[in-house]
Amino acid sequence: MSKHDYYIGLMSGTSVDSIDAALVDFSKSTGKVVSTYSLPVPQETKQNILALTLPGDNEISRMRELDQALAKLFSDAALATCKKSHISAREIKAIGSHGQTIRHYPKTADTTGFSLQIADPNIIAECTGITTIADFRRRDIAAGGHGAPLAPAFHAAVFGNNEKSHIVINLGGIANLSYIPPQGDTIGFDSGPANILLDSWCQQHKQQAYDHNGLWAKSGEVSKRLLSKLLDHPYFALPYPKSTGRETFNSQWLQGLLNNFDDDFDTNDVQATLLALTTQSIAQAVEQLDRANAAAVYICGGGAKNETLMHQLGTQLAPRKLDTTTALGIEPEWVECAAFAWLAKQTMEHQPSNLPTVTGAKRPVILGGVYWGN
Repeated sequence: MSKHDYYIGLMSGTSVDSIDAALVDFSKSTGKVVSTYSLPVPQETKQNILALTLPGDNEISRMRELDQALAKLFSDAALATCKKSHISAREIKAIGSHGQTIRHYPKTADTTGFSLQIADPNIIAECTGITTIADFRRRDIAAGGHGAPLAPAFHAAVFGNNEKSHIVINLGGIANLSYIPPQGDTIGFDSGPANILLDSWCQQHKQQAYDHNGLWAKSGEVSKRLLSKLLDHPYFALPYPKSTGRETFNSQWLQGLLNNFDDDFDTNDVQATLLALTTQSIAQAVEQLDRANAAAVYICGGGAKNETLMHQLGTQLAPRKLDTTTALGIEPEWVECAAFAWLAKQTMEHQPSNLPTVTGAKRPVILGGVYWGN
């Protein structure tokens, strides 16, 4: 009997840059990332995904094609991770596949929420031979929750500390926060945009997927008038639990605001202002959770590599200690993948993995559908 407890987490985020895979050994409670692999998403596929995140023609047919194409890419990423680590697919207990979100509508006072991810888990299970867990969000929604964010449960399980409070902030397309006290319930929610607007503005005006180290933003000046308008979005004033996505914060929304100004902004000034939107909305959310300035803050996600963003966050969040999750044992870019490996483990062990204090669900539930491997 193997002394290892191997799971693979697969993730494609809001920015749609790559499919990331992490092979994690949970034979110890905190888990150890054994191997990682990142598979770039072809540019045509990325554009097709972004087009499908907004209403358009022939959506079901386009979704069918992407659902199958992405599943094959997800399968390739999982198998490449096994090959890289010299661990057989037969040794993997399950894959936790987040899939690619194409729509996320949080619940409101009047409507039940809805969240849809594609990358057919049937194909992943068939191509890899590994049992695959997917569709993690909708069971939480059925229990009255938002279906997001899901990572705080993993953050609490792996990064919790019996002596002091932590805040873990994931800087993906959207920023989400987890406040993990020594005792009591973990609280978490989406604070708003992290990289999603920064990336789309950079792609539009620099033909680059992202602003390397935030240097373009650093070259600009923050417009206080534009920043004020951006922060006026009603999402920021909503109480938690709450979640958001590309349906709310997108380039069309940004352009609509810019069109309401009489003067034109320099493009680098807009980028600087969007970075300020990210840092200030995060700082406001942290202040909600930690008025005593007591918690250490750890950053994960792609935004951890943006030096300008990290510097401004450090300034905004002072005097709190700011570090990355490397200090907690997992490199920032692999935390979310590891989270979905853990979610798969919870499902296979018939354990709940949502936190009602985070998602707003009525009760803890077991998440995901199981698609058995060979």
